[in-house]
Formats: sequence, structure tokens, C-alpha cells
Amino acid sequence: MGDWTTAQVQDRLELAAGVMRQMPGVMPQGFFNAWPEYFHSFADKVAQEPQMRRPRPSPRQITQAEEAMLWLRWLEKDDARLVWLRANGTPWKPICWELRISRATADRRYQYGLAVIVWRLNGKIPPTTRSMSYVIGRARAG
Repeated sequence: MGDWTTAQVQDRLELAAGVMRQMPGVMPQGFFNAWPEYFHSFADKVAQEPQMRRPRPSPRQITQAEEAMLWLRWLEKDDARLVWLRANGTPWKPICWELRISRATADRRYQYGLAVIVWRLNGKIPPTTRSMSYVIGRARAG
């Protein structure tokens, strides 16, 4: 892919979070169910709402999700946690309470985290001697 933008990175991280939610739960080794499988008769199913399930993610979606999750390695621990929580759709208030920061600080660190990922994906290393606003502004400018 050519030049990445913060919107593309944000979308990819949100898709990765969605893929991870759709994955089946992990069972411990040796887990089994001794109960026989129950087959519902027609009478059992009468007047019940059908349960719709989303299809399992494709191998390509899983690969892209794993790739996007590896991007979080480029961030500090708390910034990576904040970006992942936002990708999962967690509201700002619980994030601020969990990380013990203000809403403005959370938003600034979220934008900075996305900007660092954009810089790295575009083959550049974000300068550590410059301010957060400089890194964010240059990531948006392309």
C-alpha cells in the first residue's frame, strides 16, 4: 500500500478488533463435553426467534488483523492500550478512568499513537525530539 493516513490506520485497527471479537473462544487443552448432543425437534423451535450469526472471518481478514495488532508494538504500553481500547469501541470515559488521564490527554495520546503508526508504515521514524503536535500534524499532512 502507498502512503498511509490516520483514517486508514484507524479503520484497519477497528476491523482487527472486529475480527478478534468474531473468533471462537479458546478452550483449555483437554476440554471436552460429556453431554450428548441434543437435537431440537420442530415443536421445540416453534415461536422462537432465529439466532443470526456473523460468518467467521476469512483467512485474509485474520492475517490483516494480526498485522494491524503488530503495529501496536511501535507504541508505548499505555498508548498501545489506549489505541486498542478505542479500536474496540470503548467509550472515552472508561478509558480515562482506567488510564487515570483527562479526556483531552487521552485524545491527544490517541492521535499521537495513530500518527506514530502512520509514520512507521510510511517508512519514516517519528522524531523523538519534536512535540506530539508536530508528529500528529506531519502524519496528517502526508
